[in-house]
Amino acid sequence: METIIYTTNTGSTAQYAKMLAEKTGLSVFSMEEAKSKVEEGSEIIYLGWIMAAQVKGYKTAAKKYKIRAVCAVGMERTGTRTEEIREKTCVPAEIPLFTLQGNFNVKKLHGIYRLMMNMMVKMVTKQLESKTDRTQRENEMLEIMLHGGENVREENLGEVLDWYKSKTAPQTQEN
Repeated sequence: METIIYTTNTGSTAQYAKMLAEKTGLSVFSMEEAKSKVEEGSEIIYLGWIMAAQVKGYKTAAKKYKIRAVCAVGMERTGTRTEEIREKTCVPAEIPLFTLQGNFNVKKLHGIYRLMMNMMVKMVTKQLESKTDRTQRENEMLEIMLHGGENVREENLGEVLDWYKSKTAPQTQEN
């Protein structure tokens, strides 16, 4: 793999991309920077933020680069909703997809995304607050929506790093 390319909205995906670059030694570029710095057809790890169960920027990256793995950054716990996101984003089964929990702060969203998320937060918090038998996952979501959350953590990259190491480790030949 040659590089890490990312698309971010509030900065969580950029944080993960830079952490991953530090751990792997790969170069890292935003999608905008990559247009002039990364050759078409290069092998990459792509990181994008999740909106409506789709990884933003994935389709654009897939047209230009050879994607070896995808990291999708969103509000929910690391390792959740992988199959739904794979299906809605159309990530082929042979490409590893990792979900990573990012930070949540509506005020950091831009343009229409802020407006849409404000409406969603109001609707979802109203529903969750009125529910008397919330699950642990629902309680976590309510807490994040009401108070925001700083959830970008190096340990969330564990599975991604394990996968990367398995792909870059020297292959031993058995006699």
